[in-house]
Amino acid sequence: MSAVSSSSSDGQSEGAVGPQVRLFDRRSDQATEEEKRLHVRGSFALFREDVCQAFGIPSDEMFVITTTNRKAVTETNFSVAIREGTTLYILKSTDQLLILSTKEKIEFLPHYDTLVKSGMYEYYASEGQNPLPFALAELIDNSLSATANNRGVRNIQIRLIFDETQGKPAVAVIDNGKGMNSTQLKNWAVYRLSKFTRETDLLSDEVSYVRPPPMLRSLNSDISYFGVGGKQAVFFVGQSARIITKTLDSQDVHEFVLSKDDFEQKEKNKEFIYSGFIRNRKPADSTHVTDDERFLHNLILEEKGKDNFTAVIITGVQPEHIQYLKNFYHLWTRQLTHIYHYYIHGPQGNVLNVAKGNTRPGSNIDIEIYMFEKGKLPRIINLREIKDDMQTLYINSASESFEFKALVGGDGVVEGIIRYHPFLYDRETYPDDPYSSSRAGEDSDDTDDECFIIEKGGRGKRPIFECFWNGRLIPYTTIEDFDWCAPPKKRGLGPLECYNRISGVLFTNDKFQVSTNKLTFLDLSLKLQEKNTLFTRIINGQEQRMKIDREFAFWVKECHEKYDKQIKYIGYKGTITRTDVASKRMQSSWATYSSIEWDGKAYRSGQLVKTVKTVPLFYGSIVKFLLHGDHEGDVYATGGEVQIALEPKELYDETKCVPISKLDRHVSIASIKKYLEDEMARFPTSLSVTWPEGDALQENDEKDAGTPIGALKVEILNKKGEPMQKLPGSSHGTAKKLLVELKVILHSPSGDKEVISHISQHGGKWPYWFKKMENITKLGEYTLKLQVVLNESNADMHAGRPLPCKNILFKVVEGKPVKFSVGILEPPFRVGVPFNIPLDLHDEFGHSTSPVIGIKPVLEASDLTVGYESLRIDPGFTIKGVIARGRLDNHQGKNFILKVTLPGLKEDTQNIKLRLLPGPPKKLNVAPDSDVLFIENGTPFPFRVEVLDESNNITVQPKLVVQCKFSGASDLPVYTLDCSNTGTGILTGLAIRVQDIKKVQTLKARIEIVGCKQVKAVEKTIKLQPSTRVAKLLILCVDGEKAIQIKHKDEIEWVAGDTMQNLIFQLYDEGDREINITSELAEKVKVNWTPNVPKENLVKGLLPDVEVSNSVKDIRYCQVSFHDDHVSLESAFTVKPLPDEPKHLKCELKGTSDVQMGEELKSEIELMLTDQFGNKIQSLSSSCVSYLGVSGPNLDKSNLKMTYQEATQSMFVTGIKFHIGPPEDKELCFAWRSFSCYTRLSLVAGVPAMLDVVDWPKTESIITVTGKPLEKPLIVQLCDAWGNPTLEPNVKIVLVKDNALKMSPQQHHQHLKTNTEGRVDMGLLTFTAPRGDYCLQLKATHNKNTLESHKIMLKITPNPDEPSHVAVKFDKGAELAAGNIFPEFVVSIVSEDNQIIKKLNQANCTMQMWKYRTPEARPPANASTFHCSKSKGSDMEGCFYFRDKMIPDRVGKYCIQFVFLSEKNTLLSEQLVIDVVPNIPMNLVPHPQPATPAVSNVKDEFSRTLVKNLSLKTVDEHNNIAGANLNGKIIAKIICAAEDNTEIPQFESKVDEVEFPFTNGSAEIDRLVLVENSPGKDSSEYQIMFTLVSPSMKDLKLDPYCLPFMFYNDFQKQQQMAELTKEKDRLSLSVTAYRCLFDTTNQLIDEIKCQADEAKAKEMHLMTELKKMEIKLPSKIQAEHVDAVIKDKSTEKEALMSQPRRKCSLPQYPKSSTDILGKIAHLALIEDDEAAKVISWHLASDMDCVVTLTTEAARSIYNETQGRQQVLPLDSIYQKTLPVWDRTLPHIRNGRKEFTPLGNPVYARDLLVFPENTQHCQKVFGMLLGDTILLDNLDVANNYRRQLVKFTYCPTLLTRDGDRIRSNGKFGGLQNKAPPLDKLRGMVFGAPLPKECDRLCSEIDLLQQYRSAVVKRNLVNMELSQQLETMQSSEMQQKKKELDDQEKHLKDIEKKLGMTPKGRSMGAVKASERDMSDSPIPTKRMRREITKRTTR
Repeated sequence: MSAVSSSSSDGQSEGAVGPQVRLFDRRSDQATEEEKRLHVRGSFALFREDVCQAFGIPSDEMFVITTTNRKAVTETNFSVAIREGTTLYILKSTDQLLILSTKEKIEFLPHYDTLVKSGMYEYYASEGQNPLPFALAELIDNSLSATANNRGVRNIQIRLIFDETQGKPAVAVIDNGKGMNSTQLKNWAVYRLSKFTRETDLLSDEVSYVRPPPMLRSLNSDISYFGVGGKQAVFFVGQSARIITKTLDSQDVHEFVLSKDDFEQKEKNKEFIYSGFIRNRKPADSTHVTDDERFLHNLILEEKGKDNFTAVIITGVQPEHIQYLKNFYHLWTRQLTHIYHYYIHGPQGNVLNVAKGNTRPGSNIDIEIYMFEKGKLPRIINLREIKDDMQTLYINSASESFEFKALVGGDGVVEGIIRYHPFLYDRETYPDDPYSSSRAGEDSDDTDDECFIIEKGGRGKRPIFECFWNGRLIPYTTIEDFDWCAPPKKRGLGPLECYNRISGVLFTNDKFQVSTNKLTFLDLSLKLQEKNTLFTRIINGQEQRMKIDREFAFWVKECHEKYDKQIKYIGYKGTITRTDVASKRMQSSWATYSSIEWDGKAYRSGQLVKTVKTVPLFYGSIVKFLLHGDHEGDVYATGGEVQIALEPKELYDETKCVPISKLDRHVSIASIKKYLEDEMARFPTSLSVTWPEGDALQENDEKDAGTPIGALKVEILNKKGEPMQKLPGSSHGTAKKLLVELKVILHSPSGDKEVISHISQHGGKWPYWFKKMENITKLGEYTLKLQVVLNESNADMHAGRPLPCKNILFKVVEGKPVKFSVGILEPPFRVGVPFNIPLDLHDEFGHSTSPVIGIKPVLEASDLTVGYESLRIDPGFTIKGVIARGRLDNHQGKNFILKVTLPGLKEDTQNIKLRLLPGPPKKLNVAPDSDVLFIENGTPFPFRVEVLDESNNITVQPKLVVQCKFSGASDLPVYTLDCSNTGTGILTGLAIRVQDIKKVQTLKARIEIVGCKQVKAVEKTIKLQPSTRVAKLLILCVDGEKAIQIKHKDEIEWVAGDTMQNLIFQLYDEGDREINITSELAEKVKVNWTPNVPKENLVKGLLPDVEVSNSVKDIRYCQVSFHDDHVSLESAFTVKPLPDEPKHLKCELKGTSDVQMGEELKSEIELMLTDQFGNKIQSLSSSCVSYLGVSGPNLDKSNLKMTYQEATQSMFVTGIKFHIGPPEDKELCFAWRSFSCYTRLSLVAGVPAMLDVVDWPKTESIITVTGKPLEKPLIVQLCDAWGNPTLEPNVKIVLVKDNALKMSPQQHHQHLKTNTEGRVDMGLLTFTAPRGDYCLQLKATHNKNTLESHKIMLKITPNPDEPSHVAVKFDKGAELAAGNIFPEFVVSIVSEDNQIIKKLNQANCTMQMWKYRTPEARPPANASTFHCSKSKGSDMEGCFYFRDKMIPDRVGKYCIQFVFLSEKNTLLSEQLVIDVVPNIPMNLVPHPQPATPAVSNVKDEFSRTLVKNLSLKTVDEHNNIAGANLNGKIIAKIICAAEDNTEIPQFESKVDEVEFPFTNGSAEIDRLVLVENSPGKDSSEYQIMFTLVSPSMKDLKLDPYCLPFMFYNDFQKQQQMAELTKEKDRLSLSVTAYRCLFDTTNQLIDEIKCQADEAKAKEMHLMTELKKMEIKLPSKIQAEHVDAVIKDKSTEKEALMSQPRRKCSLPQYPKSSTDILGKIAHLALIEDDEAAKVISWHLASDMDCVVTLTTEAARSIYNETQGRQQVLPLDSIYQKTLPVWDRTLPHIRNGRKEFTPLGNPVYARDLLVFPENTQHCQKVFGMLLGDTILLDNLDVANNYRRQLVKFTYCPTLLTRDGDRIRSNGKFGGLQNKAPPLDKLRGMVFGAPLPKECDRLCSEIDLLQQYRSAVVKRNLVNMELSQQLETMQSSEMQQKKKELDDQEKHLKDIEKKLGMTPKGRSMGAVKASERDMSDSPIPTKRMRREITKRTTR
């Protein structure tokens, strides 16, 4: 510091103090790490002296002072090298290695471009794609620029270090480029310091930026440009970046760190943020590396041997980026390959199939990706090895290319390539981009034959051109097309679909601007659309100027014809419109063809075909081929449809249209024909009818009325004569059932009428049967019709073919007449006009019949003369020509009674009431009677006319018109009078007028009836005199002394708003003589421009003034009229206003007044000058816009345009835009000279830019239970870029979710559209998934932009009420001995959250057991089923116990499985495989059972052999081999049952006992022989007793086995007895089998009878219970009756449950543990609404609290919700202070009321209903409510408190009116008044189900039990009947007879043998009992028998 001080003082003597520098002494190993700072004085010599002084260096020592870039500081460059803050080294030489590292302080303030270019969006906010590959591309750009001048390989490596053993994750980008010195590294750190503005090292030879020369495809590597991307990419990927770099000419490695943590620490310490240090060190020096970045040791070690390099190491990598890089390795490497495709593979791209010898220029760039993960081999890939990036796919799938170049604005060059991807046979070769968002909306092919598919082509909706800038892809900019390569609007040289098979690439140089993140072009599209853009085609590398649009069209046509392999349509037939297509746009313009050629095959109309990939498959013939579009003649196309007529037509009379691609190209015609023949053979063709009971009806029979027609039997037959009941089934659907319909049809004149109609189904007795038909009494022809119809539709046609039908015609006839009736007469009846009277004769049934010969009717009527002409008998009996004459009162006629009599009939008289009208006209009577009449010209004349009939009655008739015609002059009127209704009247008409009449003129009048020549006409003479009435009207305008006439329809121009004065009028008669205007005439003059005209002015001939309109558009029509009874005159003119002087400026908005934020107003504003009345001034010129000004708040005038339009004489303003601000109304002011006007615009939200999920948290996870709906609906709102809601309708919203997340309803996988408010309400969604965290996101597309919402995090918790699996507890170590009792099985049903579900029905859980066969086999049908045992008090809640279940009595392996029937499915437990072992040994038995020996004591050993090869084993009581561990000996001894027999035979060696070893439960006796001449009594029965003796049988006693044998002294007798013994053994076995059969059957019958009695008793008990509940059932009960009652009760219950009731809307808290009870609001229910309101309000602060059983569970919820959720653990409640739940009210003491309260007091807690956990809930609400009491109102509550406090404490009181009195007596105020129920926002206790529901549940349960009892009783009775029938069958009777015979025979043999029958039979029965059961699991009957035997 002394050196510093001294240097500072010296500096002051020499001059001012200079800049301060930092120095490091690195000459030797002893150098320290600390730096020293010196103020530099004037010269290098002084500076060197100060350095020597500061560091203690002798002045004569040799050393150099260098910059950090190793440039020596000398006297020459001293002034340039020394700057403020410069870091310097003190070294021995400039190339000396640094002994210790140093720190060079730098400052990297952001460049000013940060502000200038801050409007550009960042790359990570674009297009909705994962931007991580584009961020890595920014770092690769820097490496490409750095390696641009490398002569060798340009190596770029991206190392992904995700190995935790090497430290924290990191991403490193390393290249072998030129590196950076410290100055360049400092420039790199400065944000937005582009290459054009960067500083260079003042001491180096480095020059400023030089633009590289033009190259093919602009592959100049000049893509590190703006000084932005590297920093953005680094901090997008991670939190910190370390840059390690070295240049070729430097010995030092420079290292610099940018860290987010460092920035935050500096900000916290209030330090200068944009500053830091560059560490300068020697290569491979990693001593500064920390342990969490230990991977840097190896990376730094690689610096050895490298001359120059740069490494960017990013740490703090975001976890989501790590997962993306790992999981989508192929995706993002493929994207990087796409971005740098032409740098990697050269200008021609990656051509895979290059012919040998045809080499293409390559590239020396290697971009390698390394990924290191723990425990895995490194993943290494060179981007050159990737073959499926999009550019490779485009290049290698193209058949031809079209190259061109565009010159834009001089230096702008765009090279382009268009490639053609042909259509091959049935597919497009245009490569699919699986990551292209535009492909998501395209339709995919499916197998639905009804859907209609029009293929757009290969490219679909994607743009043609991808854009590369300096050889590097700009991913978010694409060019749709150019005018010359777009599809032509009219028909071009090639098909339109060919234009969808082209892809393209554009290569631009750096003359086109791109965004700083290199994601989009800023001006490419606009520049290419400029008119001066010149396109030229490139052929063989040479530019050729030509009409590029024509060249391109020919190129497309050539490619289509050369490369496309399509479908050829042949035989054009015309163009049609299809109505079967759903889309109206696709219905028109379908060309039809008769044949096609496809893939080498021809298909023609009429050809049989079969489809594939349709449901069902179609067989049919081709009708025609359909191709959408305007086509004529033969064409090629890629798709289309074929119309198929389904075959056989008799079955399927319809056509189907399917895509051509779904034709089966491999099926044979023979197989199709075979299918059609098989289909037709099964179709019904005829009916067979028989009459089993007689009364047959034959064709054309005549039947009397009421004759019966007998019963019918009908059969339906097919072609093969086979009867059938259903239509043949086919692949098109299931078979349909056939019915036969019978109809009796009456054929009447009015039409056929069905008299009888029946439908018969196929029955059991007859196939189809109809009963006898009687009482057909109506006459006529009938048809009995039998018609086959379909079951469902009753249709008699199927597929266009009629079903079989049979018709039988017959007729019913009538009897003799006995009465008659008058038929319908035909009015009107007129005087003198004949009419007919029809008569109808009837038989006794009322049927019409023929008349009797000779009958003559008699006609009579008063005041009339009546007669008739003749009679007509056939057809019908009619009196013809009846004529009546007489006088009538008027022309309307008169009523008469006409009596008709037919003598000789039983009922011979009928009266007819008729009205007689006047007859037809006969003469005409006209008044006045004079023949000469006088009349004035212009007046009419009336005549009185009457029309009379032959009896002088005034008559009328239709079209009775009297006409008067005048003659003697022209244009005379004709008078007519219609007398059709009156017959008389006044005949008059228009005035008789003759023009220019001057004297009396004679006229003739002829009066006659039109069209009635038989009536004579009347003629009169008329004398016509002239008239003096008004005939003409004139209008004049007086101008001074001169009157000017205004002619009719003249147009007069006058100034707008002025008055037109001095108007007069004149009247003239027929002789043009002016008529004096009188008051009467003046009243008849009217004008239309004013309502009131003074009469005195009109008398003077003056007209009122005309007010001219203020508007020039209002042309006024003025009319003067004169009207009287004789003439109507008028004269009119129009007044056209002219504009006045200019007065106002007026503005008019042409269109909408809404301005979108950030957008210009779509409408234009018209400005015009008007006069005082608003009329437009027409005198403006084009220079008027220079005087126009516009102003308004926040108005953006940058694009404001003002123009003049001469045609409308108006000024127009466009380009109105406002700066960003809140949406509001804006008022604009327009000024022109001294005039101004205003208009109001609405600034509305901008274009949609993002999605917002309304009222959903953006950071927290939504907790929901799987399978249950969300608590609130999912509502999506469109917003603009500034968060304002936009009202954009019909925007498709897509919900993107994790694959494991299932959602319902499924309609939300489809596209939803926003409403008019820009919203989509998806409703309450339900999600189903395993427990875990999931992600949802909403996306939309608007104007080709992808909009996204924030990610919605869902936390799925399992459903605690949904059964998941069955858990079984069982002592698996217990020994299961046959016939014993199983240990206890404990079964529980576990929910999805692994908790036991309680309160389940025991009847739903059963246990099944069966014999083990194969692992995991399904239970067989005969598996034994056991039900759950009754629960005990000690049983665990929620568990099912299976106790006292018997183990099978046969040893072996068995499977046990527990079944639980839930509401949705059946749950099965794991199969338990058990091993049943034998029980304790009980008997000693032989295996097999030996025959009864018969021996003698002769010499022959065979005759003395008792036993040979006998095996004895121990068995348990169930005959299982037992005692495998039992050892001992068998003692054989001969005994005799007869006491008097003392001679006992002896064994060999004359011994009485023989021992045999007994080992492991068995003993083998080879032979047992009697001694020769053994003692014994002849023909006696003896027994060999085998006894087991074992030391281990202390507590076990086994019965010995006794084998009887017969002893004889004679050999021959022995042989005879041996044969009898064998016969005896055979009979014994047979008798035993028969007895076993009958005993078993009898036992079964007894048990079934017992079951029947039990079932009947249970049914009667349940019936009694039902009667108590007043449920009425019919006497004869069937299960169907009970089902009907249950259904009615269930419907009633569902109706009650569906009724609206109060519910709590608070969301349920997920019960992830059994320790969670739920929220307080959900634990209780309250029935009364008023009580619920006030109690809910009283507990409002606690309603959302979650109650848990333990503090641990409460703490877990607290941690999960970060303390936001209230919790209440029950184990922390002090229970001694809780109230006693059943305690009486406080006003009752010692059982006595202290006073009588009013208001119905009740404890509030007593109103609560607890659905579950009652004990825990009582604790909770006892603590919360205490002794709170509820009363009716505030008055009674105050009275109750006043009485109560006299002797005890009063708790809080609530009232049903909503008031509260606290325990301290305070009441009143808002805090003590409950709000209305709807104001509680759902925080209210719910209402319980109606009590009626509980009653219905009990009744339904009892009815179900009763139904089960009825079904069981019926089944048991049926089984009992079957068994009794079996016992009485002939077969069983035969077996009983056989048993009796065999028992008798057996007794005879035993008698011969001398054996005891009783003992022998008992032994046989015992043996049979042990062997009778082969069933592995004992039945109930067998268990009873075993129990009985055990007891005995």
